[in-house]
Amino acid sequence: MATRGSRSEKVKRIFQQFDTNRDGGLNRDEMAALVVAVNPRVKFSDEQINAILDEVFRTYGEFIDGEKGLTYDGLLRTYDDGAGDVDRDFDALGLELNFDESKGASVISEASSSAIVDEGVVESQKKQRTAAWAVSPHQGIVFDDTWKLIDDLEILVKRLKSKQAKEGKFKNDNFDAYSDPGWSRELGPSAELSEKRVHWEESGPDYAVFVKELGALRSRADGARSREEAFDGHMAIGNVLYEHQLFKEALISFKRSCELQPMDVRPHFRAGNCLYVLGKYKEAKEEFLLALESAEAGGNQWGYLLPQIYVNLGIALEGEGMVLSACEYYREAAILCPTHFRALKLLGSGLFGVGEYRAAVKALEEAIFMKPDYADAHCDLASALHAMGEDERAIEVFQKAIDLKPGHVDALYNLGGLYMDLGRFQRASEMYTRVLAVWPNHWRAQLNKAVSLLGAGETEEAKKALKEALKMTNRVELHDAIYHLKQLQKKKKVKTNGGANGEGAFLIVEPSKFKTVVEKTTLRQDLANALQIRAFQRITRFSRCEVDLLKKEMSETDVPVSYSGGGGPQKSIRKPNLEEMLRRLLNFLKPETFQGAVKAINEKILSILDETGSGRVDLGMFYAVLAPICNGPPEKRKRIAFDALLWRPVNEGGSQIRKVDAVQYIKLLRAIYVPSHGVSEILEVHGGTDSSMVSFNEFLVMFDDPDWGFGIMSTLLKLETGDRNRHGRHVCSVCRYPIIGSRFKEVKSHFSLCNQCYSEGKVPPNFKQDEYKFKEYGCEAEAMKDKCMCFNLQSHKAP
Repeated sequence: MATRGSRSEKVKRIFQQFDTNRDGGLNRDEMAALVVAVNPRVKFSDEQINAILDEVFRTYGEFIDGEKGLTYDGLLRTYDDGAGDVDRDFDALGLELNFDESKGASVISEASSSAIVDEGVVESQKKQRTAAWAVSPHQGIVFDDTWKLIDDLEILVKRLKSKQAKEGKFKNDNFDAYSDPGWSRELGPSAELSEKRVHWEESGPDYAVFVKELGALRSRADGARSREEAFDGHMAIGNVLYEHQLFKEALISFKRSCELQPMDVRPHFRAGNCLYVLGKYKEAKEEFLLALESAEAGGNQWGYLLPQIYVNLGIALEGEGMVLSACEYYREAAILCPTHFRALKLLGSGLFGVGEYRAAVKALEEAIFMKPDYADAHCDLASALHAMGEDERAIEVFQKAIDLKPGHVDALYNLGGLYMDLGRFQRASEMYTRVLAVWPNHWRAQLNKAVSLLGAGETEEAKKALKEALKMTNRVELHDAIYHLKQLQKKKKVKTNGGANGEGAFLIVEPSKFKTVVEKTTLRQDLANALQIRAFQRITRFSRCEVDLLKKEMSETDVPVSYSGGGGPQKSIRKPNLEEMLRRLLNFLKPETFQGAVKAINEKILSILDETGSGRVDLGMFYAVLAPICNGPPEKRKRIAFDALLWRPVNEGGSQIRKVDAVQYIKLLRAIYVPSHGVSEILEVHGGTDSSMVSFNEFLVMFDDPDWGFGIMSTLLKLETGDRNRHGRHVCSVCRYPIIGSRFKEVKSHFSLCNQCYSEGKVPPNFKQDEYKFKEYGCEAEAMKDKCMCFNLQSHKAP
């Protein structure tokens, strides 16, 4: 075995061999020559070489001497970290060790002093370091027979590609226009997938022949002399197939490798990557968790891989819609490797996805600081700034993303939306036109282009854009937009003080001038609040979640009791664990819909329940807050809300709850769902000393109180049962949309308003009155009944 002195001398000789300008450092060109020379059987692409050099110069930044490059100490440190085998590289280069005693003594002395530093530093830094130039597709091949397998496999792949290209079945798609998913696809930084996605035709006879011949290669690997050699063969086959984007076949090889060496991190990691690309996110997550378990069990051997495993695990969770959980793993990756700009970008994007905009901006700015040309990070940063209302800065950052990547669809599309929000319709239409130049079948961009042209007053161009959108898709949004356009054109024939974007003008009337004719007609402010709650129900889909499921969760979930800052016992859980519970409740949602639901819940509910920002939530209070908006009879919703408060440790075991808890719950409920009431009044009950208890019947009285309770629930129930009712050919006199839900008829002027316009106090401009009296019709049958009663009254009055 080589001594420390001879090992250092070999590194010195390798360093001198490639330090061609003799300036005491290896610059990028010299390092590239070294990487290629010590891996003579590997064919590196320019992208791979650049990625390897980026990682080396980033990871070993403390050993970079300006323009000179990596110093001798830096090269020695890379070998100490396991980045390569000194003896193998020395022999591959054909060097000889001419050991001079006096020189050797000095080398030993130098190396010894370096080793003193290593003892304290290397172990802590090793976790962050990758075997920088040992990450090619054929990294880690140990046995000579494996090289023969690889050579034969490359011939098979080349033959398949040639046949499919000749038949026109082999396709490349340029993904340069889209946001990079940012995941670590391999065991090191260099082996990114090409931006050109390859599509193989798997149904033809050529592919069947390829699979058969591939099976023969796998059989050769299985027939190896040892388990280790078989593992080596299957891993190498999988790596080559993965590089050629033959993911299904690569997955088979990695699965076989997992069987041969279950505790090796690499096959689990690679299998997870394949499953993710194939859209099997749950299975990918399970493989990454196995990789994580193996890495943690392996100690320092696999420590350097942990950040990449965390990143990919987070992305797999995002594929399932579990963004809060994903953010936890991105944080772990960023903690282990503070310079991991992809982890920071993904963290920022995830935080933006759950509505935590300030934290998102901070993470994205850090990612951009480390990688100023990161177009995707600029795009997401601009979106977060827009969400925070910093529109002018957002425009600048979007433009920066587009400058870095001119065909960036996400940046162009989102900038178009920002211009639309600002009323700059001409600029918006220009952005959507650029989106369509890159992605011609982007129907949403085509529809938004039509709307922006309409806003700019270019009606004829808007019609053309709508027709083009209709060719792309037959979705209901397009038919609604066309119907609305027709209504607006009819409206133009009536002389009004028309809006700038072509909509009819309206007057906004103060609430005191809105009167109701009968008691059952909903008050304007109550309807406005109930509509917001109903919108939240729709986003989260809790209106489809049976309230009994909350009771089931309480009975089946074992939550340990913890103590909050105030000292009171709570059944509290962290937000990612809460997300898992929500996934069980809303298991009927698609991942992207669930992600939107979690964002709404985080912004509306968790931001108030987690007032200290601890990241933990009182689960009993959370269940109680959800119960009123779930599906089920109103009495059952109230009962389960009471049971949830009873389930909390402070009330557990009895049939009554503390009055202070009931008051706290009602005030939280109003602060969350009724925007006219802030969080400030919640603070009044903190630290309350009232020790009286409340029964369920007393709780109902508090809950139903129209002024201090949650009496608005009756209006919400009315919306739940009737907000899909249509009223024949009646359209709203303000927005011109067909009336769906309740129709509010003004009894003097006989114009009708929809739910939304009534709640906002809008009336047509040609009906100016001192006060407006409305009657509500839940359906057209009620209106017909009312009309018949009026007719009967008039007939009785007739002489």
